[in-house]
Amino acid sequence: MSTVLDVSDANYKDFTDSAGAVVAYGLATCEPCKAYDPILEAAAAQFSDIKIGKAKMHVPGRCREIKKTHTFETYPTTHFFANGKLLLTREGVIESAELAALISDYLLK
Repeated sequence: MSTVLDVSDANYKDFTDSAGAVVAYGLATCEPCKAYDPILEAAAAQFSDIKIGKAKMHVPGRCREIKKTHTFETYPTTHFFANGKLLLTREGVIESAELAALISDYLLK
């Protein structure tokens, strides 16, 4: 069973350079971010060939480079990557069925 991986500056490039990756950016104090966790876990279990990770933007020093590269207006924000290329950005919680459809449409080609 796959699990949601921890994403930080240290592993961001390797993570997003994979064939298919989903990164959810969130904050500890964000209630929608907390509600998103089980949806991400379910997607990680369903799509074992896709890397699914969470960047904890509130932890000091962990995501400085990510913040320099991306601007976030809303948390959670989800990015879909293939081979280092950002394919899609979605703001807010993505419901389970929609997340599965987006992964299938964008990352399982």
